[in-house]
Amino acid sequence: MNGREILHKIIVKAGFGSSDTGKGKSKTSKHITHGFHMVKGKSSHPMEDYVVSEFKQVKDKELGLFAIFDGHSGHDVPSYLQSHLFDNILKQNDFWTETESAIRRAYHETDDDILKKTSVLGRGGSTAVTAILIGGEKLVVANVGDSRAVICKNGVAKQLSVDHEPSKEKRLIESRGGFVSNLPGDVPRVDGQLAVARAFGDKSLKLHLSSEPNVAVEMIDDDTESIILASDGIWKVMTNEDAVNCIKHIKDARSAAKHLIEEAVSRKSKDDISCIVVKFQGEVLC
Repeated sequence: MNGREILHKIIVKAGFGSSDTGKGKSKTSKHITHGFHMVKGKSSHPMEDYVVSEFKQVKDKELGLFAIFDGHSGHDVPSYLQSHLFDNILKQNDFWTETESAIRRAYHETDDDILKKTSVLGRGGSTAVTAILIGGEKLVVANVGDSRAVICKNGVAKQLSVDHEPSKEKRLIESRGGFVSNLPGDVPRVDGQLAVARAFGDKSLKLHLSSEPNVAVEMIDDDTESIILASDGIWKVMTNEDAVNCIKHIKDARSAAKHLIEEAVSRKSKDDISCIVVKFQGEVLC
């Protein structure tokens, strides 16, 4: 029995369920490819992760639109984000001139829409990490929660998102009238319930919970090798450097995303896991 067959048996034995996968490439920058892979975790509830991974022509620019939405207490909010968040970002009048401000505004407007639709979408919520690649040259990353974006340049991993942990934002949560507690469970939670300090939705916690995204801009150059977006099912068991090193010799983006998830499962991750890999294969191969 080879290594791949052994790993498949581990995944099945661990109770992991259905998976989804896909890939594509830029039409204007032939050396840029992307792929995603998703695996349902060991929990009894349906898959709560959703992804966007596509290139889209908008006006005279090609945009790479990539996102991981990791839902909790239901899948309706991440599903809504998959359908609406990028549309809301791109319809901002100042998207092309003040991209960071436009993304922040769209995050807040989308969260307001979700809260108004609680009767339809339920009282659950979702983390989000979004990455917009503009013309293959400029990358704008935004996030709320603990889904993460990491870029690899010259073999070095750099985290572009911020993990919004309740312990790090305790003062802000308390200033809003909330509290952070490790009980029940073994990780800090907002009001003893949610293990992230920022998220979309979660109407019952919204007074104490922020939907303000962190936004980072990174220019793509000849040293850029790959971008990884993934839900916390990977980051609970792997460092940024682990993830970058895990895929550096895999040229196919979808194969790289799948391999990352298989590695996380072999390290005992039990969560739903979603992963997107964008590969830049110009003069420098990842």
